[in-house]
Amino acid sequence: QVQLVESGGGLVQAGGSLKLSCAASGRAFYDYAMGWFRQAPEKEREFVASISTSGSTTYIADSVKGRFTISRDNAKNTVNLQMDTLKPEDTAVYYCAQPRARGDGAIPPYRVDEYDFWGQGTQVTVSS
Repeated sequence: QVQLVESGGGLVQAGGSLKLSCAASGRAFYDYAMGWFRQAPEKEREFVASISTSGSTTYIADSVKGRFTISRDNAKNTVNLQMDTLKPEDTAVYYCAQPRARGDGAIPPYRVDEYDFWGQGTQVTVSS
């Protein structure tokens, strides 16, 4: 059974940084791309970033490009999201996710419906 556990959320001032981590277990981690999504109150869950199985390819949402970086450590079964220059509009619950399909496509998956497994989420609050 796949388990995804996020950590690292919290309260930060605008312009600050946070690093989220997600520990995965249950399937061969190196066989699956990974993704981060977020959901603000009364909004739909939205894509933030995804990364290929090896970590060589990433795909970043335009809203966070240049500020957020996704990385993974296959030896530790973890995926990270470094968030810099945070803005109040980044406030949301952030979710780590693992897709249904093994392997890599042309780009790492970015649609919610491509992902079958989700963590419990971690709150990120950015104050102005």
